[in-house]
Amino acid sequence: MSSKSARFFHQSLLAWYRRHGRALPWRRSHDPYAILVSEVMLQQTQAAAVVPYYIRWLRRFPTIRSLARATESDVLHAWQGLGYYARARNLHRCAKLIVENFGGIFPGDPNELESLPGIGRYTANAIAVFAFDQPLPLVEANTGRVLARLFNIRNPIDSSSGRRKLWEASAKLTPRKPARDFQNAMMDLGSLICTVRNPRCQVCPVKKFCRAPDPASLPRKQKRPAIVPLIESHRWCTNGEAILLEQCRKRWRGMWTLPPLKLDGLKPSSSRRHPIHSSVFPFTNHRVTLRVYRQRARQIDHRVQRWFPREELDAIPIPSPHRRAIVDLLSAPRTTRSRGRES
Repeated sequence: MSSKSARFFHQSLLAWYRRHGRALPWRRSHDPYAILVSEVMLQQTQAAAVVPYYIRWLRRFPTIRSLARATESDVLHAWQGLGYYARARNLHRCAKLIVENFGGIFPGDPNELESLPGIGRYTANAIAVFAFDQPLPLVEANTGRVLARLFNIRNPIDSSSGRRKLWEASAKLTPRKPARDFQNAMMDLGSLICTVRNPRCQVCPVKKFCRAPDPASLPRKQKRPAIVPLIESHRWCTNGEAILLEQCRKRWRGMWTLPPLKLDGLKPSSSRRHPIHSSVFPFTNHRVTLRVYRQRARQIDHRVQRWFPREELDAIPIPSPHRRAIVDLLSAPRTTRSRGRES
């Protein structure tokens, strides 16, 4: 695209954005902390789903220092429902490092930002663009799709060559000013017009610049790994109004789940042969079936297990699949829970 064409592209896109741009809460602030929170939440999660979590998070942790002072348990509890909890842990670690190493002031240099945990090229550039209006390229799901179609990039966008071409295209197209509005406009174009399925080319404000002969066929991606089924079995142990939970050490480290159960060697009693709860949830490339069996707690490991009264459950971090199972079991008639059922 020539420099003259690029100017017309910018003018057309920004004129459309001023009329049709999305009113997202994180666009009201140029605070780098608020932008970091939004960008980390938007990893793996769509904008509409992020909005209520973002608002609640900033009420709970309004500044980088308030997040740095928080316990990991408080952070995980505030994050629950968003999934991919490594994001929350990295955000917490970022806050501590920014307070310790930068006096609580965000660095504006993307290279310094990339030194922080969980911050890669995109997130570092996004903070520099949206907080400091630096003219830097940005490639994420929406902008990547727009760029692939605009420049007719045939390489799979999740390949190293495809990613390189996307970043090069974004760097060539990004204007010096207004970088912030331009990148927001590119994202909104991808979200509202240049969509994954059935792109609305007839109303696209920059369709005359698009090189793709068949926009709907782009972008291309590499073949995804097969979905792997996985069954996880857990125990339902109660003591009056209290429920036994175990603090995780692996996938959901620091959160509380129903204690895991090894079925090997169990006697074939009805309560152990039939789960009293069964549900399915996705995790990376797995389709996980969560099964819960009623069992007495003869001994508990006080290092990682604890009885929680029902009224305390809302105040502790519990992964969504396990919280749904707990709510389901607590709402079921006791006779049904004892007999065993599939949900």
